[in-house]
Amino acid sequence: MARAALALEDGTVYVGDSFGARGTVSGEVCFNTSMTGYQEILTDPSYRGQILTMTAPQIGNYGVNPADVESGKLQMAGFVVREASRIASNFTATGTLGDYLATAGVVGLTGIDTRALVRRLRIRGAMTGVLSSEVLDPARLVELARQAPPLVGRDLVGEVMPKDATLWAEPLDEWGTPLVQPTEGGEMPARVATGATKKVVALDYGMKWNIARHLVSAGCDVTVLPGRATAAEVLAHKPDGVFLSNGPGDPEVLGYCVETVRGLVGKVPMFGICLGHQLLALACGAKTFKLKFGHRGANQPVMDLATGEVEITSQNHGFAVDEATLPAELEVTHRNLNDGTIEGLRHRSAPAASVQYHPEAAAGPHDSAYLFGRFRGMMA
Repeated sequence: MARAALALEDGTVYVGDSFGARGTVSGEVCFNTSMTGYQEILTDPSYRGQILTMTAPQIGNYGVNPADVESGKLQMAGFVVREASRIASNFTATGTLGDYLATAGVVGLTGIDTRALVRRLRIRGAMTGVLSSEVLDPARLVELARQAPPLVGRDLVGEVMPKDATLWAEPLDEWGTPLVQPTEGGEMPARVATGATKKVVALDYGMKWNIARHLVSAGCDVTVLPGRATAAEVLAHKPDGVFLSNGPGDPEVLGYCVETVRGLVGKVPMFGICLGHQLLALACGAKTFKLKFGHRGANQPVMDLATGEVEITSQNHGFAVDEATLPAELEVTHRNLNDGTIEGLRHRSAPAASVQYHPEAAAGPHDSAYLFGRFRGMMA
């Protein structure tokens, strides 16, 4: 196998084998603790501008297939694993992970000590890095890493949002079959019997497809608008509710998104996830800050403060809402039990709520799927 290397801005270099696409890429180096779900993770637009390391020791065992994608293409810059499986053992697989990355143009690195890399990121924090199968000189790689643009201050949402408004419809595979995710019981999600269908406008900042699936299952017809849409453009659709999606990067630079959300608060019920949660907080006057190494994985414990119940959640974010800046009209509803950060907010007088984590999972536990039904109830 060809060689490849990852260099961090602090001068650390990891040398291993190249897999996937060949090339040189830069991005924020971060890690995800999920044991499975690598294809859903790879196709999550929230990873735009990042080089992701998986903590599980072997990745690619069950291959890839069209039903497990969460967006139209892979958005992350690079993918790092301890051992990349060269074969796909599952009967659903239509290809291998290495070929999948190569086709998508994602540079991969395997054969390094990912435990050492993750420990460094936990101690020092997420860092800018360069991953290359072309440049292997350590000094040159470190220099490139230090010259690469940081993630903070970049508008990555503008790079992943759709160009046009669409009515959500389940994507089809190459044979024209809907790519509907089966439930844990093996059944296809069906629209719940909640009475009249509600019309939801989803502002897409890099939305995962399983979010739209859950909204449809909860009894909603979903119109997807680009995240750059104005409040007037959203309200022109006469929605019963507005959904604010996940997305990549620094929320503080998304002034145009914040302005839209501010113009919708109190006028229509709203529910936000991940970046959408941060945008709702910013629109109400709060601030955000960058976490040391972020929350990325499918095993994050979150407490619902109203019930005292603990949910195991799927998460992917590097920023959080600063509790010291919360305005009086926002109430904390959920809290992360690992570090105490805010995981959920509710507006005290307007029908608006949000969570920092991913109740749609894909991949991850389904403990929090009830939140889509709660949003449906806000529109009743």
